[in-house]
Amino acid sequence: MTEGDSDGGQGNDDRSDGNGADVRNGRADGGRFRAARDRLVDSLADRGRIEHPATIEALRSVPRHEFVPEERRDAAYADRPLPIGSGQTISAPHMVGIMCDRLAPGPGDRILEIGTGCGYHAAVTAELVGSENVYTVEYVPELAAEARRRLERLGYGDVHVRAGDGWRGWPDHAPYDGAYLTCAAPELPEAVAAQVRVGGRIVAPIGGTTQTLVEATRTDEGLERETHGSVRFVPMEGGA
Repeated sequence: MTEGDSDGGQGNDDRSDGNGADVRNGRADGGRFRAARDRLVDSLADRGRIEHPATIEALRSVPRHEFVPEERRDAAYADRPLPIGSGQTISAPHMVGIMCDRLAPGPGDRILEIGTGCGYHAAVTAELVGSENVYTVEYVPELAAEARRRLERLGYGDVHVRAGDGWRGWPDHAPYDGAYLTCAAPELPEAVAAQVRVGGRIVAPIGGTTQTLVEATRTDEGLERETHGSVRFVPMEGGA
């Protein structure tokens, strides 16, 4: 995972208990964390780092502190990546937002994620398209199992999680309306690109030590690419 527009599937339910606490699915989101999350998202929006209203609301809806280790919770709403174990990180919130803006998924779109990690980015995507439309592949089986349990507990139990080699995508549910990688690949995985429909987008960090965020649109002739600046992600595993 990285170091460095619509009302969505689950984004409109009333989550407050009147004291600023999120109570969706029986989970109390303490007012302290809710206030910190609001400050973070407001800052990202005010600085223009995130543009789409749906992305802003998705980031506001997902409790990032639930996706980080207990000892890291006080830093959950700092705009930076945090380690989650197994050599992986949870993406910085601004990067999750930028990738969602570039992919621009809408309700009902079927989205493939390569690199589940802790499940945070999948949860944000679920807010945009609906949990049942998110398919995510994680190379590390232990992380996949933990993410599945966490997503279930937090109300995203319909997200489809599997342990496997992301270089192969997840062909069983193709074609997808879009796909993104939360890990850096030297080139776009051909299997993932082939599993996205014509007109669909892929957003991914491409490169080795130096990486560029690439937005590719699938056409009948191949892939049309745009670049969106330098990024730093952990390397993609598998592909042997």
